[in-house]
Amino acid sequence: NPHTMSIYIHWKIMVNECSSVQRYVLPQQYLIVPNERKLQNNLFFLSLPFSNLIPAISTDSVNPDTIFANNEMSLRDIEIYGFDYDYTLAFYSSHLHTLIFNIARDILITKHRYPEGLRKYEYIPNFAVRGLHYDVQKALLMKIDAFHYIQLGTVYRGLQPVSDEEVIAMYEGCHVPLEIMSDFYGKSSHGHTMKQFMDIFSLPEMTLLSCVNDFFMKHNIDYEPVHLYKDVKEAIRDVHVKGIMYRAVEADIDKYICYGEQSQAVLKKLSAHGKKMFLITNSPFDFVDRGMSYIVGKDWRDLFDVVIVHADKPGFFNDRRKPFRRVTDKGALLWDRIHRLEKGQIYKQGNLYEFLRLTGWRGSRVLYFGDHIYSDLADLTLKHGWRTGAIIPELRKEIKIMNTQPYVHMMTWLQSLTGLIEQMQVHRDPASQAVVEEWIREREAMRPQTKDIFNAQFGSLFRTYHNPTYFSRRLSRFADIYMASISCLLNYDFQHTFFPRRTPLQHESPFWPDHTPSL
Repeated sequence: NPHTMSIYIHWKIMVNECSSVQRYVLPQQYLIVPNERKLQNNLFFLSLPFSNLIPAISTDSVNPDTIFANNEMSLRDIEIYGFDYDYTLAFYSSHLHTLIFNIARDILITKHRYPEGLRKYEYIPNFAVRGLHYDVQKALLMKIDAFHYIQLGTVYRGLQPVSDEEVIAMYEGCHVPLEIMSDFYGKSSHGHTMKQFMDIFSLPEMTLLSCVNDFFMKHNIDYEPVHLYKDVKEAIRDVHVKGIMYRAVEADIDKYICYGEQSQAVLKKLSAHGKKMFLITNSPFDFVDRGMSYIVGKDWRDLFDVVIVHADKPGFFNDRRKPFRRVTDKGALLWDRIHRLEKGQIYKQGNLYEFLRLTGWRGSRVLYFGDHIYSDLADLTLKHGWRTGAIIPELRKEIKIMNTQPYVHMMTWLQSLTGLIEQMQVHRDPASQAVVEEWIREREAMRPQTKDIFNAQFGSLFRTYHNPTYFSRRLSRFADIYMASISCLLNYDFQHTFFPRRTPLQHESPFWPDHTPSL
């Protein structure tokens, strides 16, 4: 039951390696004494109230407003701060995803002649999580770990889970070969059949794909999954490109934008300390101007040294052919050649190489914040040496879950079971093996709970059962620091150095106690 755990301990381990048992199971102050009845041969049963384990469980909660470091970085070295706009300076309410879903669904019906019955489907806020992969040809949505293994129990066809047996049969196991994974930017091109959804705007797209698949299957409609994927992708693109979403947000900005005062405070703090700032966004000027005026005030442009809209990322970072073009306040495009990027002006498109030439802002004195792990952060850190900060709004919710007692207790016992299995598996006598098998079954039964506590379909954004997700792998590679929102910067001064946790490698001994970053 939830208040009592039965711990089976091998007599040899108890007598000869008590410290290792204590390390996995009990705090040091508890002495393991085999005073319970003998079960069989050299096995003993020890029943302890679950509350007795609590002193061994870390009581340090993680502060959701912490900035976490993958790479050592000092703010004293940073002179220039760059920002994306959407989900970096402007945070949106859940109403926006509903809006995108509804508009794209209606575009499928009116433009692509999909069945009218799709109008019955509404956006499901907690169905998908960011970072999932979609098999375009098989019409399957799934979570993949850092080693390209599918997490069983997270594969969905439409809105229904696919059995583990069917998944293993389709993929001849759980591994997804590199050649069918999405490319560097998470796109399915050049023969890649797996598309990864990396940005927050992709949540309505994943949900719409799943709903349309669900409709076709329920009505026994034969369809081509590749066409479906392309049609949904085009419908979602139309929501943005044709300005439908922008006009809706501008018309009811109080409904869609939140956290404005926090972004304003960050920008004002940076400006007060003489930091240079720039903005690079794919969004159009009218939309950004309306949002930034709401968030910061009408004088928001005075804070930025350079403002670039319609940047066309990720092409902005790689395509050297597009020159910058100046835009008037009324949105008119000017034809003059750009020799420098001036404060107070608005520029469209361009490319990063021209940006670097015109500004001279190179190397590790630049820190750029964005929410898109691939296009924004990868090129900047790998090719140009900028420091990068990832904005992960989902982090706050996941940390709050991880701070709860049920999660801490569950993970502590799961780790204890894993340690006991690792220690006990060397004993090959039938009694010991029977106990180990029981532990293995209990461990397997617990693992889905560690998924469901975050999201019933796909679990945590950052972990499969025990491995990092594919998303986490890219995050650790391309982001020097990461945080739930830009407001986390308010908790640190400009002399602060962020240190990554020195987590022991698998072959290293943990000579130092583990610690949890907190403020």
